[in-house]
Amino acid sequence: MPDTPHIVSDVMTLPAVAVRRDTRFKDIVRAMTDRHVSAVPVVEGDGRVVGVVSEADLLPKEEFRDRDLTRAEQLQRMSDLAKAGAVTAQEVMSAPAIVVHPDVTLGQAARIMAVKRVKRLPVIDDEGRLVGVVSRGDLLKVFLRSDEDIEEEVRRTVVAYLFPALSHTIHVSVHDGVVTLRGKVRDPALGWVAERLVRAVEGVVDVHSRLGGEGPGPDPSGNG
Repeated sequence: MPDTPHIVSDVMTLPAVAVRRDTRFKDIVRAMTDRHVSAVPVVEGDGRVVGVVSEADLLPKEEFRDRDLTRAEQLQRMSDLAKAGAVTAQEVMSAPAIVVHPDVTLGQAARIMAVKRVKRLPVIDDEGRLVGVVSRGDLLKVFLRSDEDIEEEVRRTVVAYLFPALSHTIHVSVHDGVVTLRGKVRDPALGWVAERLVRAVEGVVDVHSRLGGEGPGPDPSGNG
């Protein structure tokens, strides 16, 4: 895998299942069921994303199927009632769609999902055309990186960067995504920096830093 930070295009699902504005209700349900997804983008023309239909958008049809509401409840749930009577994607979709671009980092995508409370994001190009879909599950794929892969990146991008003269004395071990750093460094503050940088490596579950003490002193020969 490439060095971090990883971006949406590294993990997004292709090809992306989508529906049109005039796709019928049952066909939407069928598409979601067949592809085992919780939401589908709604596209028009050459694939420009105009909305999203999620399970939450479809559920009002079942919720209000045999339920009588008071006048006050009707006023409070007008949007859901409208969706309960919908028969096409145009009528039931949430718009505008919350989308991301392929070069957005996984951290940024995760924050968007958390803030907007959505499980999937259509991925669009600069013209707004659908190029893929990224889900919560896709974002978690980075935790499938092997311990060996993580260790190699930590050594190359953190240890060799912060401790170029001591990199051979810094021990790095990784078990189930948990990184342990051991060794002596001249500046204890760099141990804290190393821990922060390792935590930023994709796929790292936790970091145990055992860096401290005094590193090698001056070269007795006077050359260092």
